[in-house]
Amino acid sequence: MYIRNEDTICAPATVPGTGAISVIRISGPEALAIADKVIACRNGSITETGGYTIKFGTISDADGRLIDEVLASVFRAPRSYTGEDSVEISCHASSYIVSEIMSLLYAAGARAAEPGEFTQRAYLNGKMDLAQAEAVADVIASQNAAAHRIAFKQMKGGFSSELRDMRAELLELVSLMELELDFSEEEVEFADRSRLDNLLVEIISHVGRLIDSFRLGNAIKNGVPVAIAGATNTGKSTLLNALLGEDRAIVSDIHGTTRDTIEETLNIDGILFRFIDTAGLRETSEVVEKIGIERTFKKISEASIVLGMVDLTRDLDTTLETVSDILDKVNFNCQKLVILLNKTDIFDINKNVSTINTIVSLIENKGFKARLMNEGEIYGTESHFEENHSNNAVNILPISAKTGSGIRVLRNLLASTQRDLLGDSDTTLVTNQRHVQALTDARTSLLRVREGLASALPTDLAAQDIREAIYHIGAIVGEISTDEVLGNIFRNFCIGK
Repeated sequence: MYIRNEDTICAPATVPGTGAISVIRISGPEALAIADKVIACRNGSITETGGYTIKFGTISDADGRLIDEVLASVFRAPRSYTGEDSVEISCHASSYIVSEIMSLLYAAGARAAEPGEFTQRAYLNGKMDLAQAEAVADVIASQNAAAHRIAFKQMKGGFSSELRDMRAELLELVSLMELELDFSEEEVEFADRSRLDNLLVEIISHVGRLIDSFRLGNAIKNGVPVAIAGATNTGKSTLLNALLGEDRAIVSDIHGTTRDTIEETLNIDGILFRFIDTAGLRETSEVVEKIGIERTFKKISEASIVLGMVDLTRDLDTTLETVSDILDKVNFNCQKLVILLNKTDIFDINKNVSTINTIVSLIENKGFKARLMNEGEIYGTESHFEENHSNNAVNILPISAKTGSGIRVLRNLLASTQRDLLGDSDTTLVTNQRHVQALTDARTSLLRVREGLASALPTDLAAQDIREAIYHIGAIVGEISTDEVLGNIFRNFCIGK
């Protein structure tokens, strides 16, 4: 598959029957000639047409029966998506019409494209590197503004540029180190060891930041995981329904109704959130419910944000125990916590200030910053960001999941935490597991180089470790690749892209 560039391929680039227009792509050395065999143009042939030109024509079957009137967009190599001669046929979106045109293209000498083969050819023809090619699929799959921004930046080469700069610096140094080996008898030192160490510190730090960004990047790409946790019957399922605006989860007064996790996604201000309603936390001997609680603990550990639900109508000791349990299960180094004081439609906060103060004191006594929010608050000022996005900050929000009180503030709070984490639009976030593994391997090699320099490791061994790091970084952008790697990447593309 990966060396058959002499073939001319074709495939629908849109889903037939789902709109007014369908687009069929043809790419390869015979693309223009094959299009001429299928399309009858009024003013000159497609083969004689210059690039970036649209021609009107008709397509008929072997018996001369008219199938459709079409537009043919002509792109000449190398100024096309694939870097080859290409034609895109715009026809009516009838499944029958598309099927007939595809049959005519096959008969004219084209073959059906494999999944992702157009983008694969763009990579092989130097139109984009491998990281950019993978970003094409992410752009297509993006479901929100944040995911689109990350994928589009990578597709335009922002991530690749960072990697190439690092690789170029390492190549220069390893070249100088290998030059030293040619003059080993003269004991000449071409590579400045202090400069090498400083560069290693800088690159290791840069690679580490990219690796650490994967948690956020992956969350933005697939939906920021938000776990709704708390004791049974505190209103977790009611909250999920209130956030979604529909009755997604079963609500009941019976304890332990939710025995497994329920997941739903919601777009808030251009950011996709994946809400996870979990089983209520309590001591139980019921086997199925115990399994659900074990899954709850797992989902809490995997979440970026934890919404800790507290039922204010219960006795104070039970409330404090719930808050304490939730605080103990959150990793504040990589997770955010919001304590939701639920059922304010029944519990009058203004008449029970001492209860709220006791909850705040418990949080602060455990070493966290606590901040009580209210329904009338417009969240998002600069001072709020500074105060509440520190690692040990806990926002406390009184709500009524039943009446919807406080839900608007909660949505604003969720969106603001992610906007703050995204930071500058130029910040690179890694979203691909393959990239993370390659960066991790590169960092391991570079750390060995630093350790070797500190222990006077021979130059040839240090150079070998640097070459390994260069290899791993190059594997991300496709400087080094195998058919197996390419196969795993492009088989996940849709046909036609």
